[in-house]
Amino acid sequence: MILSRKKAQDLETADIGAAIEGRSLWADARIRFFKNKAAVTGLVILVLVGLFAAFGQYLTPWSNEEVDWGVLGQVDTMGRPSFESKHYFGTDDLGRDLFARTVQGTQISLMVGLIGALIAVVVGTVYGATAGYYGGRIDNVMMRIVDVMLSIPYMFVLILLLVIFGRSVLMLFVGIGLISWLDMARIARGQTLSIKNKEFVEAAHAIGVRPGTIIRRHIVPNLAGVVIVYSTLLVPSMIIFESFISFLGLGVQEPNTSWGALISEGAKQMQYGTLWMLLFPLFFFVITLFAFFFVGDGLRDALDPKDR
Repeated sequence: MILSRKKAQDLETADIGAAIEGRSLWADARIRFFKNKAAVTGLVILVLVGLFAAFGQYLTPWSNEEVDWGVLGQVDTMGRPSFESKHYFGTDDLGRDLFARTVQGTQISLMVGLIGALIAVVVGTVYGATAGYYGGRIDNVMMRIVDVMLSIPYMFVLILLLVIFGRSVLMLFVGIGLISWLDMARIARGQTLSIKNKEFVEAAHAIGVRPGTIIRRHIVPNLAGVVIVYSTLLVPSMIIFESFISFLGLGVQEPNTSWGALISEGAKQMQYGTLWMLLFPLFFFVITLFAFFFVGDGLRDALDPKDR
């Protein structure tokens, strides 16, 4: 009886130990992330905004460029949000459906934010990991280049590029991608300096693995946690930059639009009592930014090894 009870206790202890050992960093992080109510709420909001951007155009019979001639000249009364006219968000000052234009603005703003963040993460991670791994003179030269570029006003360079080469979505991508990777490079370099002295990196170096392979297969994968967290916080920054440029009239041009352009147009029409032109794009802009920040904070807490 005593032996069977002891055996049962040993089996139970072994099962608990196996369960603990079997939980990886990512599984543990996933559990902690979904316990964070703010982060989960932010994730749900981002999914809903993404669905709105992807399928919103199918919910209205109006296109983003189509003009409702029946409301021209009386937008403040006839252009109000209405389910009868199918203008769910109302119309803008030119009689175009604001719902369809908000859908397009969401698509462009999210595209700029995501692609800008992707460029920054890829270039910055590779650059910083390379500088941190090689160290010495190579590291000094590469990071002094980063310091010089960081000393140049970011917004000034972006506005200058748009003025010289023309205002387009492509130039927004180029301008944002040229400088947005600098902070990521410094973060990746700092993490690489602490990783390159680990046993698995020294073992790979000892058996003759090439430096490029070590960076690609051992250094960069171990930066994934930091990169993921930083990218979620970088996307809203890219959206803010794009919205500010479009608000100034230097970003996305007609007939295309973005959140910044819609907010700018809505602000100009506030004096005529057409607040819906400002409130609807501003609503999507604000909730998306907060959602990204909540998700970023949740990922940072979930991937923090000190909380394990």
